[in-house]
Amino acid sequence: MSENSVFDRLSGAEQLRRTLIDAASAARQLAAGVGGEKGATAAAMTHSWLFTGPPGSGRSNAARAFAAALMCTSPTEVGCGTCQNCRDVMADKHPDLVHVVPTELSIGVDLMREKVVGPALALPTLAHWRVIIIEDADRLSDGAANALLKTVEEPSARTVIMLCAPSTDRRDISVTLRSRCRHVYVPTPSLEDATRILLAEGGVNEEAARLAAAATSGHIGRARHLAHSAAAQSRRAQVLHLAELVYHKEAAFQEVGALVKTVEDEVKTDLAPAEDQELDKLRNAFGAGVKGKGTARMTKGMETEVKALEAVHKKRQTRAKRDAFDLALIDLAGLYRDALLKASGASIQLTHPDFDGLSTDLAGKNTPEALTDCLEAINLCRESLGHNVRPVVALSGLVGRLRKACQVQ
Repeated sequence: MSENSVFDRLSGAEQLRRTLIDAASAARQLAAGVGGEKGATAAAMTHSWLFTGPPGSGRSNAARAFAAALMCTSPTEVGCGTCQNCRDVMADKHPDLVHVVPTELSIGVDLMREKVVGPALALPTLAHWRVIIIEDADRLSDGAANALLKTVEEPSARTVIMLCAPSTDRRDISVTLRSRCRHVYVPTPSLEDATRILLAEGGVNEEAARLAAAATSGHIGRARHLAHSAAAQSRRAQVLHLAELVYHKEAAFQEVGALVKTVEDEVKTDLAPAEDQELDKLRNAFGAGVKGKGTARMTKGMETEVKALEAVHKKRQTRAKRDAFDLALIDLAGLYRDALLKASGASIQLTHPDFDGLSTDLAGKNTPEALTDCLEAINLCRESLGHNVRPVVALSGLVGRLRKACQVQ
């Protein structure tokens, strides 16, 4: 395997790499008409796959690497990483790759019909295979799962469908879907693996890659975002600083308001370009700006559709905010975990090595029992956010519980 292979970006599970390389090699033979439809060649390859693994394990990375290997044009290696097809797939720009990344609380039937069922029937344009990757497949509604079922059951001869779900239990996926897919488990990468993957992707030095890997416990997606986003780095520091402000009376409660505003502004900024584009596309479809007979009726119909799209945008923002607050709380829990390890005399890799001073300070001020109470308070806050409690209320409640656990007067 060359140093540029797409499989270099996967975690260190050799069995995972071997399975995907064997399948891609078999697919190449099938596309060339070698080996027929039976025997070992056909057995190594199937048209429907299910990738599961813990959050951050790199399921979508594995699926994309497999897609690149299927489309690779190198005569000597599958997934060479240097041919145009490999580069385009890894950049999410290949015309024969359909990558569905849900942004709402669930995946609806309309999205499945538009993004998957229709494209699955089309022949590939440049490569031997058309690949459809569906992330967070555990969010499929019953209607969406049913709409997808026939496509998974009887895909086009040149279409490969890959479902990805952040789960350690494949039973989280509809039994009718998973029974028709070949299951691949993607394990959580070690910190060394996560660091290596970030370095292989480029754009970050070793020190930053190691810190991002440690701070996210090897969660590939979060580590990538943290390593490359100044805003993410700033928000992480703001969240961890909250543990110090707990000892400064009203300062922590004031910081909660600032943190909520930071997250909400980030979400709005991140989603605005796509939302504006969708609204412009909708208005153009209704002939916005056109004058003449019948325009009043067209405008009324457009307003109805715009309101419906804005409702979708609101759900999308709700999901994004909830995810952002949850990740912030995971960061904060990592800091109290570090303090608990120190208070207990354990010697284990710290989650936030660059905040070693703060975790040492927390360990010195609190007993292990108090730090355990802090971790329980954070888990309670995460649960309340999941039940639609307003973020400022949930986080203010957290500050109160942390002050109580740390016996702050």
